[in-house]
Amino acid sequence: MSLDWYTPKELAGQPGMPSTVQGVHMRAKRDNWESRKRSGRGGGREYAFASLPVETQAALLKDKAPEPKAPKVSRPAASRGVVDRESLWASYERRPQGMKDEAARRLQALQAVDRLVAEGQGRSNAVEQIAKAFGESRATIYRWQKSVKGVDRTDWLAALVPGYMGRTSKADCSPEAWEYFKAQYLRPEAPSIAACYIWTQEAAKKHGWTVPAKRTFTRWASDIPTTTRVLMREGEEALMRLYPSQQRTVRDLHALFWINGDGYKHNVFVRFPDGTIDRPKTWFWQDVYSRRIIGFRTDRTEHTDMIRLALGDVLERFGIPEHVTIDNTRAAANKWMTGGVKNRYRFKIKEEDPIGLMPQLGMQVHWTSVFKGKGHGQAKPVERAFGVGGLGEYVDKRWEFRGASTGPNPMAKPENYGEKAINFDEFCKVLADAIRMWNEMANRDTEICDGRMSFNQAFDESYQRNADRIRRPTNAQRRMWLMAAEAVTVQRDSSIALKVGSGANGKNRYGSDALIDHIGRKVVVRFDPDALHESVHVYQIDGRYIGEAACQFAVGFGDSSAAREWARNRTQRAKAAKAQAAAEKRMSEVETLDYLPDPEPEDTAPVQTEVVRGSFGERKRVAGSDVNPAEDDEQSPADRHSFDDFILGQMDNWKKKQI
Repeated sequence: MSLDWYTPKELAGQPGMPSTVQGVHMRAKRDNWESRKRSGRGGGREYAFASLPVETQAALLKDKAPEPKAPKVSRPAASRGVVDRESLWASYERRPQGMKDEAARRLQALQAVDRLVAEGQGRSNAVEQIAKAFGESRATIYRWQKSVKGVDRTDWLAALVPGYMGRTSKADCSPEAWEYFKAQYLRPEAPSIAACYIWTQEAAKKHGWTVPAKRTFTRWASDIPTTTRVLMREGEEALMRLYPSQQRTVRDLHALFWINGDGYKHNVFVRFPDGTIDRPKTWFWQDVYSRRIIGFRTDRTEHTDMIRLALGDVLERFGIPEHVTIDNTRAAANKWMTGGVKNRYRFKIKEEDPIGLMPQLGMQVHWTSVFKGKGHGQAKPVERAFGVGGLGEYVDKRWEFRGASTGPNPMAKPENYGEKAINFDEFCKVLADAIRMWNEMANRDTEICDGRMSFNQAFDESYQRNADRIRRPTNAQRRMWLMAAEAVTVQRDSSIALKVGSGANGKNRYGSDALIDHIGRKVVVRFDPDALHESVHVYQIDGRYIGEAACQFAVGFGDSSAAREWARNRTQRAKAAKAQAAAEKRMSEVETLDYLPDPEPEDTAPVQTEVVRGSFGERKRVAGSDVNPAEDDEQSPADRHSFDDFILGQMDNWKKKQI
């Protein structure tokens, strides 16, 4: 069908037309309509639009008029518009779709009027017929024509939008009143419009301002840019949420290539070994590629040792990642973990700071963004595991923790709040089982799992495929992440003690033969606080490695089997020491005597000197002494020579007996 020719089937039933095709043929023959043979399939005849009755033409124009097209971006060369086209179309775009559809209907009616006039109908008759076809009055059609008077035809659609009034006058309002209202409204306390309006009215009474109705202020407040309202009332962090978050893909990574970590405070009351009750906190390390939880440690609070030991679990079990993302928490962004990283946000950076654990292992540290002193949690995928339906749901609400749950906030406490507290050891066991279930849940809706795999499956598949690209830690590197206890003295029995509790039984003893040479000295002990019954590693104060010391367990007073084992070990150690001593001392005593130099006689000639004993009168005699004061106290040279000969003779006799 074209807009100029219509078939009898298309005309049947239209206003001013018979209801059947045969009736249309008879009407066309009677009124002598212009017709032509229809080309295409079916044949027959079709009739010219200009030969049809006016009411039929109006109805056809209403039903078959083409949809209005948006104007081209370029401005027409000969525009007769008296309205600013940019503001006109900007207003059109701000209107809802219902108003835009109404504008298109109005444009269709005006175009139908112009079409009838072009076909030779009078304008008044054309308006009347189109008004009937569109269900409007003649006055409405004339009003629509008036609204586009002086406007270029390409802009009629925008000019016909209902409610477009161009420039409108505003309600009377003193500028000071409006500024005062904005000062009250745009502040972090975020007061309501009603409260701000009341305060503005009070100020207007005092200063004589003109204040419009509250609904006017409400409308004006909604016209304030959203970014301004959110920034001034909710803060910069809320403003950043208005902008779309950056989407990242992990398909170019592999398992253990990039990890991220964060702490989570559980909503469960736990009784710790010292008897105190509190909510524990767990540090989680997550693989970015697969989203699997690959390491975690739990304690009363978040601290550096917890993070370091959890990282050690990851390194020991899987290997060394290439990249790690953390926030600027004090426990993670300290010099022991990240020292040497220049863009650290925590603590003062000094050139003499030691290199942290992560840089020493070749891990590149990435920090989350910081806004107004707060970390940007969206940069860490592990944050999503803490949200609704996350670990809090599958860990904190376990059946084993019934009666100990605290609820997510003080306003959502369960009915059995505070009934009991879970022992710390039991909590750790249940937590480990919950993490296992979390990683094994199938059909995860992530980029890599794709609704089919679990976190474990995604991790294992990539880990096996890229095993040759993953670095493994050496034995020396494994000891780097253990917790250090400074200034531990080696006892006389070559043992060391670590304080692990209170009271007489609050110490663990460790021993090693390598500590014998360090008895009485201070040493550094590295250990895992969650494995204190295993071996520890001992270093000198200057950092040189001494060796591994095994835990010494106390045994029962009458345990003869343990006593025999202890005696056997002591005997073996003594034998080993004797063998070592024999190997060390290879020269016999006889061979040693052969190397002794022969004694040489001392020169008996008196030393000549000009110094003489002074004489200070008669020397007094001691009571009971038989020494004559007049005699000389010194031996004569002859007596001294006889004594030397005697000594030499005795030494010769002793030497002959030894041979």
